[in-house]
Amino acid sequence: MPATPASTLAAVPAFKPAYLIHGDDHGRIAERRARLRAVAEAESGAQGIELLEGDAASGEAVAAALSAMTFAIGRRFVIVDGVERWKAADVDHVMPALQQLAPDTTVVFFGREEGRTKIPDGLAEAVRKAGGDVSAEQTVKPWDLPKWAVAQARQLDLDLTPGAAKALVAHVGERQQRLLRELEKLVLELGAGARLDAEQVEQLTAGSAERKVWTLADALVARDTPAAVGVYLELREQGERLTGLLYTIARRLRDALDVATRLDAGESAAQVRRGLRMPPKAAERFLSDVQRTDTTSLRAAIATIADLELASRGGTRGGLSDDTLAVSAIVELAA
Repeated sequence: MPATPASTLAAVPAFKPAYLIHGDDHGRIAERRARLRAVAEAESGAQGIELLEGDAASGEAVAAALSAMTFAIGRRFVIVDGVERWKAADVDHVMPALQQLAPDTTVVFFGREEGRTKIPDGLAEAVRKAGGDVSAEQTVKPWDLPKWAVAQARQLDLDLTPGAAKALVAHVGERQQRLLRELEKLVLELGAGARLDAEQVEQLTAGSAERKVWTLADALVARDTPAAVGVYLELREQGERLTGLLYTIARRLRDALDVATRLDAGESAAQVRRGLRMPPKAAERFLSDVQRTDTTSLRAAIATIADLELASRGGTRGGLSDDTLAVSAIVELAA
């Protein structure tokens, strides 16, 4: 099992005797476990996979399973889930079995860490001594995600500028798995060795509908009534749901209120712009739009969107349709 973030197991020509995948990024760990199982089934069939979890995943039980003879044909995969619950005694049980693994056996340990719940000392060392690999899948802090994205892109032979990395996080969100999938798609589309800047990332990572939703939200912040109404109707014609649009609009208005509040508190426009998690040109446009409004108007706009969401979910609407309510609210917001 490769240690690279892009972990496409099917591309690995040979398996090592042992792997340990641990950390607090539980989603990423679950993804790697699913990929391992898919590749193992392709390699050996379902009969070549043994899953040990719960009470069956104690150190003593795992040692017995690894030492047991099997008549299965092909590589044998032993998946051990839950080693974050192990103690030092469990590692002591397993170490001899790891040193004497049959050449056609691969054991993979998964540990989902959280807070003080960690894999026991010695397990990683035991896996390495057996000729295996250890991979830590850790959740990255939001402010470190652009730097993390640059590093992941480099491992995929993709040159991502710092500005492009910030744009990627702004467009795709903070889920590491989603960011990684977008990077993999970019490599497939552009080829290895490609270099991406912020503008290219904006064009390639956001679908047309997503771009239009942000355009709608920005038009409301800028109080551009014709643009806002036109984009809203276009989005509705192509099947976008009102509730989904309202979520993005409310998020953008809250971002605008935060910027306006910081400006009122005495922060310079340059300071605020540097703190915005969006491409430089987009940040400049957004800041300019916010400077043409005020905190009172933005708070009122957020309240209007909240009322519209309530009405769209069955609240008082006076017999009016969603679109009528929405267009009326847009005209009010952009006035």
